[in-house]
Amino acid sequence: MAQITLSGLAHSYFPYPRGEQDYALKTIDLTWEDGGAYALLGASGCGKTTLLNIISGLRRPSQGQVLFNGQDVTDAPTTARNIAQVFQFPVVYDTMTVRENLAFPLRNRGMDRGYIDARVQAVARMTGLEDRLSRKAQGLTADEKQKISLGRGMVREDVNAILFDEPLTVIDPQMKWELRTQLKALHREFGHTMIYVTHDQTEALTFADKVVLMHEGRVVQLGTPEELFARPAHTFVGYFIGSPGMNLFDASVDGSTAQVGRHRIPLDADYGAQAGRVQIGIRPEFVTLERDGDLPVTLQRVEDVGRHRIVRASLDGMALAAVVPEGVEIPADANSVTFDAGQIGVFVNDWRIAPRGRGAS
Repeated sequence: MAQITLSGLAHSYFPYPRGEQDYALKTIDLTWEDGGAYALLGASGCGKTTLLNIISGLRRPSQGQVLFNGQDVTDAPTTARNIAQVFQFPVVYDTMTVRENLAFPLRNRGMDRGYIDARVQAVARMTGLEDRLSRKAQGLTADEKQKISLGRGMVREDVNAILFDEPLTVIDPQMKWELRTQLKALHREFGHTMIYVTHDQTEALTFADKVVLMHEGRVVQLGTPEELFARPAHTFVGYFIGSPGMNLFDASVDGSTAQVGRHRIPLDADYGAQAGRVQIGIRPEFVTLERDGDLPVTLQRVEDVGRHRIVRASLDGMALAAVVPEGVEIPADANSVTFDAGQIGVFVNDWRIAPRGRGAS
């Protein structure tokens, strides 16, 4: 296992980049702690796979360093980094049996036969392949082949890290849930450093202890799922995390008041006078529907998603969403909303700012 540090790391696919716009990865300084379970989350094209391939050694960064336990491995080949990587689409040896596929990484390292058999059996049990061990991989489904890839990535106990690049893309929804649960159990049992790349926030938030959220080649926040939801550091985090995402409104802020259109909205602290592109954000969970409340709105529709309902409304022509918990009535004459002032974030040029007299919020 290893602590993985990225120091001043950036990457461009252009031989002579002329500016930040030419970089697929903007400058990153980040540490993945030894034994942590991380998700690398973001929309397609944000740089997740490029970053994973730099960590694994499949690609060399344009600048900066990759360190494993403080040792510079930027120029070290993949084999020297002692990592396992599971790719988006299954990579298996069709002419081998499931048992031979799972055993392959251990046999390559000359491990003892008894140890190999025990590890193969343990991993097959965890991935639900016990009754397939004697079958050739060629005749298996895509689900089963990806389970072989996952198992082969996890069969070694001595790896510095296991990297997963969208490993459940070809897996059916029910099996995805089961495999995520099994990966969490494996992490608790063996304590490998795991980095799991995905564009699916549900996968990220249910797998990881900490999530690294990327946007346009930049790491915009590292935190627990709770931190990303409660205190998004960037408007993209507010928008991307949550269903529906955070309500964001262009505003002017002066002290403890925000002006949104013709409405004055109280804040819970003094933010001073702000310049630049100023926005306030609030999660739909902290918007309350009522009659004759603070902010008049026009209700447009109600979406029942089972556990709660999402009310779509318009605030002076701006889209607004409110979440109404199961069992709570939506007033028939609701014509306004109230924001929980303690849950409003203030953002300047997309980044969250702290109130006066406080550190980063």
